Order: sequence, then structure tokens, then C-alpha cells
Amino acid sequence: MKISVIYHSETGNTKKISEFISEGAKLGGKMEVKVMSIDDVDGAFVEGSNAILLGCPTHRGGLAWQMKKWIGTTKLKLSGKLGSVFATASYIGGGADIAEMELIAHLLVMGLLVYSSGTSGGQPFIHYGAVAIKDGDEPQRERARIFGERVARKALELFGREG
Repeated sequence: MKISVIYHSETGNTKKISEFISEGAKLGGKMEVKVMSIDDVDGAFVEGSNAILLGCPTHRGGLAWQMKKWIGTTKLKLSGKLGSVFATASYIGGGADIAEMELIAHLLVMGLLVYSSGTSGGQPFIHYGAVAIKDGDEPQRERARIFGERVARKALELFGREG
């Protein structure tokens, strides 16, 4: 089963968080996960994926315009896939929740099944998606790994089984 982690990064922080999410999503090698910048997306891999995670830094308290442009111009067929989001911010209160809600709205319009892992999975609670300040401290990085794992497990639940 394939999972695509697609990000936009300006300083490298969002790229780093993408990699932590990918670590968790691999489920110890059981899932094929590819991390891609919006500038270098493997369309065949993405269309063959069961889950898509989108992430970007916040801009002025909202979604980075580069990610919005990518979403608005992509021709990829994503409908019916599991979709999740993540964001990075420069400081607490930097708008990551708003950026994630904007990403979620785009996923819904594109026909993805939105999943955050919420609070039912227990601690750590992940309300809309993983969030990190800059490239994250160790608890934020671990939360990103757990988020990736939870998304992968939900993809398996919905679309197939391990092994």
C-alpha cells in the first residue's frame, strides 16, 4: 500500500516534519511512503496511493500561497483517497490551525476522505493534523511520527490489510 506525503517548505522545517510523518507512516517497512515537494511530485505514485498527506508552513496566519496554487492547478485524480494535513509555524499562535482547516477544505472539495486521528486514539490528541513550531522539538517530532502511523493504520483499515 502506498502513501504520499506532499509538502511545500521554504526554510526546510516543513520538509523535516514531512520526513518524521513518513517514518511513522512506513509502519516498520509495511507501507511504501514517498515524501515529495510540490515542485517535484511523482504523479503516478500519488495516483496509486491510498492516502495523501499535504503540509505547508503558515503564511500570515493561513495557508501558504504556493500550496494553494499547487492544489488549484494539479490535475491529479485524488477522489476517494484518505486525506490528512499538517502544518508548521514560526511560533505558537502562528495560524497553523487555520492553515490546516484551509487544507482540509481543499481535500473535501477534491473528494478525499478526511482523517486527522482526532482524540479517539488517545494521547497525543491530534485535532486537525500534526503541527510543529519550526522543525519541532522532540515531542512535536514524535507526534508527527505518531500521526503518520495513525494515518497509515486508517488507510489499512479502509483499503486493505497488512501483509
